Amino acid sequence: MKKALLVWLCVMSLGIVKTQAQVTIGNGHHVLEITGLISPYYGHRWLDDDLNAEDAMDFKKNRFKLKDAIIEFEGRIGNDYEYELQFDIADFASGRIDPEDPGLMDAYILYKGLNFIDIKFGYTKLPYSRSSLVPNKYVSVFNRAELVRGDFFSRRDVGITLQRSFWHQRINAYLGTYTGMGSRTLDGNNDASGNLEYLSRVDISYPANYKYRDIDDTHVPIPMFSFGANARFAEKRTTTGSDYFMQTIDGKKYTYGLDFSAQYMGFSTQFEIHQMRLEPNTPEKLLGYKTDYVLAGGWFGQMNYHSKKLHSIFTVRFEEFNQNDLQPGVTQIFSGAYAYMLNGFNSMIRLQFNHIVEEEILPYNDGFKWTDEFKIGWILTFK
Repeated sequence: MKKALLVWLCVMSLGIVKTQAQVTIGNGHHVLEITGLISPYYGHRWLDDDLNAEDAMDFKKNRFKLKDAIIEFEGRIGNDYEYELQFDIADFASGRIDPEDPGLMDAYILYKGLNFIDIKFGYTKLPYSRSSLVPNKYVSVFNRAELVRGDFFSRRDVGITLQRSFWHQRINAYLGTYTGMGSRTLDGNNDASGNLEYLSRVDISYPANYKYRDIDDTHVPIPMFSFGANARFAEKRTTTGSDYFMQTIDGKKYTYGLDFSAQYMGFSTQFEIHQMRLEPNTPEKLLGYKTDYVLAGGWFGQMNYHSKKLHSIFTVRFEEFNQNDLQPGVTQIFSGAYAYMLNGFNSMIRLQFNHIVEEEILPYNDGFKWTDEFKIGWILTFK
């Protein structure tokens, strides 16, 4: 079944490449737009000097890689229905599950026939964290901050979202319930608890609607601001995650966060802070302390500048996160990035350097195996 699906996706993508001039199909009532994105890169890592002999010889991350090969179908039927199907052929081909960009990225229906609220039903991005909601093609970095990549909390799930905009789209409100297993929901079942996850978000922009983008490529002449607050809750019997094992936990998990963004004349900035209260049923995360909960979370700040004259984007970011407040220490990462825009956001060459300033290592998590990382690649969007 997976092989048949992969063959079908490849055939569809080849067909799209041959007919790039006809990416919108419609009859007036039903309009379908087909777009896509390709993003290969080369990455190099400098390994930690404290690694044991076996790990010190593992240079598998120094390689060329196809990060994304995305096909997106976005449609509208009349004034009431919208839908989107988006998938990453690169992830389907490799069989990997990337918490930031899984194979299936969107498959939902949006009903706008009610005057007072819109209903989104299906598999899609969760309305939590502004950074998570920014499309990949509208950022200047290869990877989002570690805290919001999808391992501390899931970025996508299957469920239902009620959403409404006010004040000429300056205020956006979301309320939703989901299976609560993130991308693992696509396996078909909930975990043994059968419990759902509940989520809400509100963001306010001024003086106009502020789109989910990091870069001010239009150089807005008036300062713009956006402030968001969100929260989510789940009680599960399963612990999941690729690195930190807290995407879901066996127990209760409360997550809440704030985000801020601003832009003016090519300058833009983002700041986010997130806090998690974990009440595990197993003692592993309590590290032997006489308590029934542990706190985790962190923050990151990012600054960007877009130069029209140089066709360039310059970005610096600092992030800090604490996996367990019962253990001394935090993890801090500094990142610097540069993007050269060959054709706006449709064609960019990206460079990024990441440096681990400080690292928190826990008994159940052996941490990063590298101290510095460099990536260079190309992102091409066709539409």
